[in-house]
Amino acid sequence: MSVAAASFSMSKSRVSARRMRWRSLGPLGRTSAIVAVVAAFVAAVGPLIAPHDPDSPNISKIWTSRERGHLLGYDANGRDLLSRLLAGARTAMFGPLLVVAISISCGVLIAIVAAWRGGRLDGVVGAGLDIAFAFPGILVAILVAAIFGAGISAAVIALSFAYTPYIARVVRGAALQERSKPYIAALEVQGLSAVAICRRHLVPNIGGLIVAQATILFGYAMVDLAAISFIGLGVQPPQADWGAMVNENLGGIVQGHPWPAAWCGACLIVVVVAFSVLGERLMRDADATR
Repeated sequence: MSVAAASFSMSKSRVSARRMRWRSLGPLGRTSAIVAVVAAFVAAVGPLIAPHDPDSPNISKIWTSRERGHLLGYDANGRDLLSRLLAGARTAMFGPLLVVAISISCGVLIAIVAAWRGGRLDGVVGAGLDIAFAFPGILVAILVAAIFGAGISAAVIALSFAYTPYIARVVRGAALQERSKPYIAALEVQGLSAVAICRRHLVPNIGGLIVAQATILFGYAMVDLAAISFIGLGVQPPQADWGAMVNENLGGIVQGHPWPAAWCGACLIVVVVAFSVLGERLMRDADATR
C-alpha cells in the first residue's frame, strides 16, 4: 500500500470514529452540543453583533415591550434587552471558562503526580482532597468577595480553588487505575521517563474523562458565578451579565413586566442544562471506553 493510500485510509478511519462518537451522544446529547457551540459563538461575537449600545439607557422606555428595532423590548433602566443579553453572554461564559481552565490544570497536575508517586504522597493528597471537599465552592467565593471586594476576579479565583479538589479526586482515581495497567510497566522497562509516559500515554488515555469533567464543571461554574453576580458580589453594573441582569430586572416581576428577568434566567438555564447534559453523555462514553 502506498503512503498516500495509507494516509487516506487513516484519515477515513478518524472521520468514521468522529461520526461514531457524534452518534453515541444520542439526540439529546447532540442537541446539547449544538446549543453549547451556539452559546460559545454568541459569547465570542455577541458585543459585535448587538443591534444597540447595551449600556445606553433611555429613561422614557423603561419596561417598554418590544417594538421595531427592539425585539425583546427594554430593561429596568431603559436599555435594549437583546443587546444586553448578547453582550452579557461573553461575561457569563468567560468567567466559567477561566474557572475550568485553572481548576483542570491544577487538579490534573495534582492527581497525576499523586497517582504516579503513590505511597505516602498519595495518602497525603487524598486526605487533603477530602478536607478541601468540606468547603462548598460558592460559600468560599462569597467569603473571598466579601473580604477582598466585589468583582469577577475574586470569584473566579475562589471557585477555581474550590473546584480543584473535585477534579483532582476524579482524575486521581482514573489515573491510579491507568497506572496499574501492564503497558505502563512495559514503558518503564523501555526506559521512558515518568514525565514522558504521563504526557504521551497516561493523560491522553484518560483525556475523555477530563474533557467530560471539564464540560460538567463549566455548567456548575456558570451557575455559581451567576449566583454571585445576582447577590451583587460578582460582575458590577453597568457591565452586562446574565446573573446580574436577573437581579436588575426583578422589580419588573411585581410590576407586571416579568419578561426581562425571564429572558435572562432562560438564557442561563438553557446553556447550563446543555453543558450538563453534554458532559454526562461524554462521561458515559469515557466510562465505556475505559
